[in-house]
Amino acid sequence: MTLIIFLLILGLIIFIHEFGHFIFAKKAGIHVYEFSLGFGPKLFSFHRKNDETEYMIKLIPLGGYVALAGETDDEDEDKDKVPEDKKLYNKSFIRQFSVMVAGVFNNFLLGLLLLFIIGLCYGADFNTNELEGLKQDYPLYELGARDGDKIVSINGHETNDLDDIQTRIAIGGGKATLKITVLHEGKETTYKVKPAYDKESDSYYYGIATKTNRETGFLSAVKYAFVKFISIFKQLIIIIICLFTGQLGINSLSGPVGIYQVVGIAKSSMYSLLYLTAYLSINVGFMNILPFPAFDGGRAFLLIIEKITKKKVPLKVETIINNIGFILLMGLMVYITIKDVLNLF
Repeated sequence: MTLIIFLLILGLIIFIHEFGHFIFAKKAGIHVYEFSLGFGPKLFSFHRKNDETEYMIKLIPLGGYVALAGETDDEDEDKDKVPEDKKLYNKSFIRQFSVMVAGVFNNFLLGLLLLFIIGLCYGADFNTNELEGLKQDYPLYELGARDGDKIVSINGHETNDLDDIQTRIAIGGGKATLKITVLHEGKETTYKVKPAYDKESDSYYYGIATKTNRETGFLSAVKYAFVKFISIFKQLIIIIICLFTGQLGINSLSGPVGIYQVVGIAKSSMYSLLYLTAYLSINVGFMNILPFPAFDGGRAFLLIIEKITKKKVPLKVETIINNIGFILLMGLMVYITIKDVLNLF
């Protein structure tokens, strides 16, 4: 069951992403050779009547692609039969750019939709940075913090809600001593909080419990979707910055195996599955918009450079850049997957 749910979530996110590229390319009049879910050997494929595109599903369900005319420099002779006006590079800047970012747009849209469904069906929970429900054996309580106080920063970084707090704890590895600044009756006090160890759960905890405000209704669900989307997006930006500054290592990242483990935990709750799918969809969109070769953002970045310099990047050069980026990306994926597998034992 875990495997089925994992494949359904992954398949939905990939399909939504690739469908964005596909539909925008079709609307722009670009010839689409293939629409594929997965990589590797082809499991099956089909053509629709009066449609040049081959739709296929491949063996390895860890991605997908839409092959467009004029996208790469390694097209065969048959593909040269496509009219020039139906090739990607002959379209306007706006049309090319919209095709490049359409997958990201769709992932963000899916994330917002699922968050809206959560808010509508389960209630919109807006977490805060106000402490509530602290227990006397909590490390933070023992240092002097009390219910009603607000955590305004951790290690000098502003915290406006529980998401900010959890992000900063995660960056510290969950075991580090943190400088937590608490606001009490207008006065700020900074505590050095060392986490306590719980033998039963084999985990560390700081004893932070915050107040949550619940709202219901359509408008609250809309508000929740955007607030949570912005919060997730902000977390991802912080993580990327910390990776580049060395505050986080590559070992802190997870791949398909790590996601599979999370699905196994979340599968007992529809709420958790919806939130996990929304989070992963936003994550995929965010990663793809980064200006890195092989990502949609890398291609969009080259397009912007062309627009600014008024000089066309040779298709052969662009293909080489994207291939190098893809190889590096696959290398990172293999490393992370091996690391995740080893962590299972």
